Amino acid sequence: MKDLSGITTTRVATIRDALAMIDGSGHGLVLLIDAEGRFERTVTDGDLRRLLLKGLPMDACLTELPTLASLVINERASRRDALELMDQRQINHLPVVNDHGQVVRVIERRDIEKPILLSTPHMGDTELAFVEEAFRTNWIAPLGPNVDAFERTIADMTGVSHAAALSSGTAAIHLAMVLLGVGAGDTVFCSSFTFAASANPIVYQGAIPVFIDCEDSSWNMCPKALERSLAKAKAQGKLPKAVIVVNLYGQSADMDPILALCDAYGIPVVEDAAESLGATYKGRQSGSFGKLAAFSFNGNKIITTSGGGMLLSDDGDLIARARFLSTQARDPAPHYEHSVIGYNYRMSNILAGVGRGQLQVLDERIAKRRAVFQSYVDGLEGVPGITWMPEPAWSFSTRWLSTCTIDPTVHGLTAKAIVERLAAEMIEARPLWKPMHRQPVFAGCDYVTADNESVCDRLFDTGLCLPSGSNMSTAEVDRVINALRNILGAK
Repeated sequence: MKDLSGITTTRVATIRDALAMIDGSGHGLVLLIDAEGRFERTVTDGDLRRLLLKGLPMDACLTELPTLASLVINERASRRDALELMDQRQINHLPVVNDHGQVVRVIERRDIEKPILLSTPHMGDTELAFVEEAFRTNWIAPLGPNVDAFERTIADMTGVSHAAALSSGTAAIHLAMVLLGVGAGDTVFCSSFTFAASANPIVYQGAIPVFIDCEDSSWNMCPKALERSLAKAKAQGKLPKAVIVVNLYGQSADMDPILALCDAYGIPVVEDAAESLGATYKGRQSGSFGKLAAFSFNGNKIITTSGGGMLLSDDGDLIARARFLSTQARDPAPHYEHSVIGYNYRMSNILAGVGRGQLQVLDERIAKRRAVFQSYVDGLEGVPGITWMPEPAWSFSTRWLSTCTIDPTVHGLTAKAIVERLAAEMIEARPLWKPMHRQPVFAGCDYVTADNESVCDRLFDTGLCLPSGSNMSTAEVDRVINALRNILGAK
């Protein structure tokens, strides 16, 4: 509650005046201040009833109210501090005062209890129709018309010939490794600045990841670092079996030089487009560049099937093989016969129905996330030390997550400290991805930079992800902006 004019008065007001304020505002209280504007106490309808029961007339002034120290909290306290205090005293309103004892706002429990999360699912109106169709026709298993239609729609949208709907983006990358013959002792190059799901499937196959640094201009795989790594691998007589290129935070990597390098060395590219559905590179859809590509429809992605993924390729034989392997690799026989190891990786017809509905509003979701990002840029304009994730001229980013770096030398705060302070305001933020070469599970794996500086280390140490959901309200975005400005001392 920011507009306090309708609930603030002095002791010269009458009981009638105070009751009118309570009735008119709907907040159930009046703020009593002294002649200098300092807060004295709150007044409730119960306080006023007690005056009337003592026989005072409606026109009696509030000078008859006893002096007491109402509970307040300083404006520098966090929302979490305020909520804990309200819980302890079992109250629903709490005046917030500045260092001069003046009320600057009133916190209400119904507002303070609402956390702002990083990226929540945003469901629409059409998903349920496809799900109900699956129930009505009894297509519940990991087969059916929703799966077929979801695959066709994704393939048509990206311009890729074939697609297989799977249980997760991780499953898609794993099957890509299997299809490319990655095995024990092989090496696979992979972006270091990513989530572990990009690299884990390499190890599933007994292969060894080699991690490649990112570039400042896109935060994705650095072509110069890749070139350096490929030259080194060739000199050692051990070229990688594949290169996994990750499109981070809704933005494509610089694919032309990366593909040219891999083509020159005869190395297939797997495009991890888990975070970049709907993004484009030079007008061409993300996920349409690699020998194989993977999307994710996890609950926090730009569209979701609650959990799910997709494997794409222009090679129909590869996708047919993926479908075979993803359904336990059952041979065509009247009994259950298996000649190779398979996986339970197929998407259900129900979840595919959710995906079909979500795809119908993909453009709207992208537009909203880009608008959220721009609101942060505009709302934090002029605050020193903030650098936003760049969008190169060749890129159209979905801004899946709104990300930035904050110079710790400017504000004296690390990214981790900022995340913690936002958490105290019940706002979920996260650091940028911790590079794979710094993960304990990948200790000892090679890591290659373009020169002597590690770009992704610097980004991780200084960067954070802000709440970015397409279902965020303007008030929620403003709350994040105001919290950040307060934390960074830029009121």
